[in-house]
Amino acid sequence: MSNDSNNVFDDIMQGLNEAVEFTQGKQTGAIIHDVSPLDVKDIRQQLHMTQEEFAQAVGVKLPTLRHWERGDRKPNGPARVLLNLLAREPKQIVAMLGLSPS
Repeated sequence: MSNDSNNVFDDIMQGLNEAVEFTQGKQTGAIIHDVSPLDVKDIRQQLHMTQEEFAQAVGVKLPTLRHWERGDRKPNGPARVLLNLLAREPKQIVAMLGLSPS
């Protein structure tokens, strides 16, 4: 193995070891990400928005929103961040973004 291959292998092994230690309840240097599922339809309904309004508000096409609501696809990247914010602080985020539900 080349030096680069050894470094990659070492990084992967370190990550795996941290994951195993985390599942055993040990404190590690691992960064934990919240990956709880989002209920996009529930978020939209709490905001009293139509699918069309909500899709436009979060910057996605209507078919994409429908896939999220059915669970065929999962939002990622900036859309996931925005949806998480809307789920946690809907009134504040709506006010900040100037969104107007019908």
